[in-house]
Amino acid sequence: MLREVWWFVDAHRQAGRPVALARLVARDGPGARPLGSTMAVAADGTWRGSVSGGCVEAVIVEAARAVLAGAAAHVLPVTPGEFLLPWEEAPACSATMQVLVLPAPPPPVHDAITVALRRDRPVAVGIGLQPPYQWSVAPTRAQLPDSHPTYVEELPRRRHLVLTGATDLAAVVATLAEPLDLAVSVIDPRPLHVGSGALPAGVRLVRAWPGEWLTRHPPGPGDAVVTLSHDPRIDDQAIRAALAGGAGHVAALGSRATHTQRLRRLAGTPGLDRLAGPAGLDLGGASLAEAALSILAEVVAAGNGRAGGRLRDSRLPIGVHATTAHG
Repeated sequence: MLREVWWFVDAHRQAGRPVALARLVARDGPGARPLGSTMAVAADGTWRGSVSGGCVEAVIVEAARAVLAGAAAHVLPVTPGEFLLPWEEAPACSATMQVLVLPAPPPPVHDAITVALRRDRPVAVGIGLQPPYQWSVAPTRAQLPDSHPTYVEELPRRRHLVLTGATDLAAVVATLAEPLDLAVSVIDPRPLHVGSGALPAGVRLVRAWPGEWLTRHPPGPGDAVVTLSHDPRIDDQAIRAALAGGAGHVAALGSRATHTQRLRRLAGTPGLDRLAGPAGLDLGGASLAEAALSILAEVVAAGNGRAGGRLRDSRLPIGVHATTAHG
């Protein structure tokens, strides 16, 4: 996905180094990565991202370097089992992939994508699938030029994760949430907690009562609220406001005994049956990092409509297996 590699692309663009992109635009069977998966290869030899999870990336890097050296943009067919010896078993994800290899978008499109991502606004990006492989960008898919065939990726605003309590655990959760591309806000009315300096850069830190703040900024169905303060005066009002505001996932930190007491206090609150408590998946961890991982794992599972069990015990698809994304 463009978002996964974009800041790598932007950093090299700002440094004056050209970048080539390789984008998975079609596939004739299942694969390890979803359509839209992207690799970015810079002129200094560094690269980020993947289109297959690891098995064909060396081929893609060479193709991208050729484009950087002046070769024409093109759609490259790649099959993971293509380079196996006769006696080697082909991988399960042996579908042929169509990978568009081309220079990163020119300044007007690049700048529009960068501004949208920085301001957390939705944006639709189109690439023609025939020469000259033109880029286009608009706030929505419907506003893109009507030219076909085109590969279109819609980059929605990030999901919002609201944490109540500027605690040491909140700092670790916020740090681990960064590569998940969650927009994190930490809300706490206590001045000493807000001023601790523990939270990573990029986190929105607000000194306010979370119940009042959530009422003014109601979360949507794709958003999550997790209470971490361990103070019922702070967390209970946040839970009520989050449930009333329609947050897709609402969870509360605490032991089972603490949660039982919480449910008694909140009895009669509309939507209380949606409250996940104690927060997190059962990973058996004890450290702050393990607790943060448990909490975020549940946030991800809930956001994807999954229960969060072990993959070996599930019969549901592991990932996205669409074979085309032409607009």
